[in-house]
Amino acid sequence: MTNEAMGTVKKLAEEVRRGLEQVLPGLRKTVVRKLALVVGAMIEGRTPNTVELANLLPLSTDRQDMREQWLRRLLKNPLLETAVVMEPFARAELAKAARNGQTILLSMDQTDLGERMAVLMVSVRVGDRALPLAWLAEEGSANIGFEGQRRVLERVLAWLPLGANVMLSADRFYPSAALFGWLGAQGWGYRLRLKRNVLADTGEGEETTTGDLAQDVAERYLPGVRLFACGVMTHLGILHEPGHPEPWIIAMDCAPTRAAVLDYAARWSIEPMFSDFKGRGFELEDSQLEHADRLERLILVMSLAMGWCVRWGGTTP
Repeated sequence: MTNEAMGTVKKLAEEVRRGLEQVLPGLRKTVVRKLALVVGAMIEGRTPNTVELANLLPLSTDRQDMREQWLRRLLKNPLLETAVVMEPFARAELAKAARNGQTILLSMDQTDLGERMAVLMVSVRVGDRALPLAWLAEEGSANIGFEGQRRVLERVLAWLPLGANVMLSADRFYPSAALFGWLGAQGWGYRLRLKRNVLADTGEGEETTTGDLAQDVAERYLPGVRLFACGVMTHLGILHEPGHPEPWIIAMDCAPTRAAVLDYAARWSIEPMFSDFKGRGFELEDSQLEHADRLERLILVMSLAMGWCVRWGGTTP
């Protein structure tokens, strides 16, 4: 690493350290200092590769193996809890999103890192983009089910301003009766895109599927539809715009209309955020980490780096 790069990382790390100490007075100063160093290196290097990232750390050693060992110890340190570190930042962003009675727009989605790891994330819309709030990593590429969804959603729930209005948008990753029940219990609005194979009963004939309901129609709005074998009651809006290969089949908590279906577009703010994490920015898919807890801490480093860029006027990754 050049002296110029080392100076840049040190300067960034000092700014991050001061910011973290202001909002995380209960976190050990040694952990804060180490975390700030890695965030500074991440802003400078934008790499998930721990070897490359370790090489950017301004440590008092020239031995690469010692740098890597230092970084590995931090990423497996249980004192570095992602929820504890993210809480003050998440609360601040959620409070801003709820100003003047506005509805907080949350998105939930899953991304895979090849066949090795799956990451479920909840983000909040800020302007035309999204910022990460809570996430969960699991080894393997299987879909993360409701138990994982509940964990990240309840983390965000605890950080919401009192009385805030919330709408959750989510893509087609096996929405379940349990998820619908959880959202109803919290009083959250929702726009959940459904796959074509979900069982549906409109009350006007035999049970069918969401795909059959969307067959050969440009628009269709169905109140009071029962989904799944257990009969979850919701409303459906179907919109197939010209030029799009597939229709949007959207489950919603309100009367189904074209405008309500188009609310689902708010979810797209999570796509550029995932691009920042992956191919267009930090290249998270190139990470070789094999343990979910260490990947979650690496995502924490990336989230803080992304947040610093957004909040302090730097260039997004």
